[in-house]
Amino acid sequence: MKKSSWLIVLFVAATLCFAQRYYDRRGVPDWKPDEEFSHDVFTFVRIRYSSGYGGYDGYGRRGYGRGRWATDYPDSDLNFSFRLQQLTSIEVDPDGVVLELTDPKLFDYPFIYIVEPGNLVFSQEEVDVLRRYLLNGGFLMVDDFWGEDEWYNFYYEIKRVFPDRELVELELDHPIFHAVFDLKEKPQIPSIGHALGGRSYGITWEREDAREVHYKAIYDEKGRMMAIICHNTDLGDGWEREGENEWYFHEFSEKKAYPLGINIVFYAMTH
Repeated sequence: MKKSSWLIVLFVAATLCFAQRYYDRRGVPDWKPDEEFSHDVFTFVRIRYSSGYGGYDGYGRRGYGRGRWATDYPDSDLNFSFRLQQLTSIEVDPDGVVLELTDPKLFDYPFIYIVEPGNLVFSQEEVDVLRRYLLNGGFLMVDDFWGEDEWYNFYYEIKRVFPDRELVELELDHPIFHAVFDLKEKPQIPSIGHALGGRSYGITWEREDAREVHYKAIYDEKGRMMAIICHNTDLGDGWEREGENEWYFHEFSEKKAYPLGINIVFYAMTH
């Protein structure tokens, strides 16, 4: 571990505790960031998009409607923000933010998250803004899309943003898998339903054409990672559903979804 160069260090050595369900903040404890570091607070920013099934309306699978941008929202964002605050010395906004790519406030935040892009179609304005945001130092995490059809759709859209950039497969020895938590595999995290259904058979994929998990990156001309694309895996469900089943929590949330999510944020914020 490069102690001298790390700006953020892990300070909680204990393992995660199985989540208790409360009603306040949908089960997530509240906290107030240290005012001394008010200008350095990390905010989890989810991108709301109008394309795909459901458009802008809806609050994900467990809420009203079918807006894919809102899959696992708000529980995943709240839970992940809490665990990031709990397990690292990062000062974290307890609530997170939802923005459209065209919102002028986008450039106030260094990290954005897009979920279920398998049917996403960027407008030309969104293409232009996303390219400018990433080239200006922003970081994009893409999560929860499965199989070849969804991959080809996303690939087409992201190549509109960066026709001159390749998507590079990340191998297990890449620092992002070892930045805070030392992962021994590139984890595949299924939704809780698929996990429970496949438990007896050791199946962690959600579709037959999605057996192999992929983590791909896009780099700028200086070699800085601008985006990580998590394909054939669902970190967001590992964050959202942590309190619903103890086996799922220990097998996927605790061992895989949180460690990798924290690694990604740590790597993005320090490179």
